[in-house]
Amino acid sequence: MTDPIADMLTVIRNGILVRREKVDTPHSKLKVSILEILRRSNFIDNYEVSVDGNKKRLQIGLLYDSDKPAIEGLRRVSKPGLRVYMNNKELSKFFGSRGISVISTPEGVMTSQQAWKKGIGGELLCHVW
Repeated sequence: MTDPIADMLTVIRNGILVRREKVDTPHSKLKVSILEILRRSNFIDNYEVSVDGNKKRLQIGLLYDSDKPAIEGLRRVSKPGLRVYMNNKELSKFFGSRGISVISTPEGVMTSQQAWKKGIGGELLCHVW
């Protein structure tokens, strides 16, 4: 069994370690939703969907401030073998204002702060700081 979200996070982490400007990963709607949150939170520069024959790929532009990457850490929380769900009372800010938690809710993928404000819970996908 594979975990496409964990694979995408690993590609981003490895790209940051070797100071790449862009990294590639296979396309999915869930990944696009996560990348949109990362872009709005200024963790990545941008992302583009490219078509290579029948396959769609995501090109992710990594963001650096001087020589320091915008993303200091990525951690996958909910995994295919162990799903982690949280209700709206359990949601809290991750690392104060340093990072974000990405959560999949019935209303779509959003940060844990947005889900807390709406009073809904869901599957905790990953932490980014």
